[in-house]
Amino acid sequence: MSPRVRLAALLAAPVVWLVVAYLGALATLFVSAFWTVNGFTGATVKRFSLGNFETILREDVYRTVTLRSVGVAAAVTVLCAVLALPMAYFMAKVASARARPWLVIAVLTPLWASYLVKAYAWRVLLANGGPLDTLLGGPGRGPGYGLPAVVLVLAYLWLPYMILPVYAGLERLPDSVLEASADLGARGWRTFRAITVPLIVPSIVAGAVFTFSLSLGDYITVQIVGGKTQLIGNLVYANVGAANNLPFAAALATIPVLIMVIYLVAVRRSGALEEL
Repeated sequence: MSPRVRLAALLAAPVVWLVVAYLGALATLFVSAFWTVNGFTGATVKRFSLGNFETILREDVYRTVTLRSVGVAAAVTVLCAVLALPMAYFMAKVASARARPWLVIAVLTPLWASYLVKAYAWRVLLANGGPLDTLLGGPGRGPGYGLPAVVLVLAYLWLPYMILPVYAGLERLPDSVLEASADLGARGWRTFRAITVPLIVPSIVAGAVFTFSLSLGDYITVQIVGGKTQLIGNLVYANVGAANNLPFAAALATIPVLIMVIYLVAVRRSGALEEL
């Protein structure tokens, strides 16, 4: 059997799964976004129509929710980057070689716990009169439920996805570069700001791909700690469930997909995608 035949046999099952299960489902999503729902019978009308997209563009509420969702995703990404940089730097450049694998395991450990368990644990922490309020000095001192709580919980959930790419980028950064900066008289903070951060920007952007995309489409955390806050994911969930309007839900779901396509095209030339 030739190498090409063996390679084709090896890749056949994964490729079929990707095309049928993933790309097929995505194609169905885009097609159904152009369908409509009969207002009298509630049945889906499989006829091409731009009505769903016209509604999204015409109604202010959908533009507001879209901008709010992008803002939350951007805030989560920035917060994760600020927290990940010092942690990844310590792991890659300060900790001993023996300690590094254990630190990586410590970063990965939260990912082993259930998403819902972590989200509901934060709900208890953020509750009025809960542990966070007590720590900050009394009822009402904590962020409570709402947009700040959503950003905080999402940053906690997705932080490992930012730490690991940044850690990988820092680990590949030669120590000689940092030593040369010190020899030229730069202090630690100046070296970190002027040398380290610019060289690992692709790694930061690679982590941002995960944190931004995962936050943009999330709806469970918003349901648990968001109070009355609405994001794109909540509108999609509401139209799939109570409203039973699958075509309109599909049209709403194309918004984060298009945003992520634009984002990925914008960062492709930075080399960040090679860090994934």
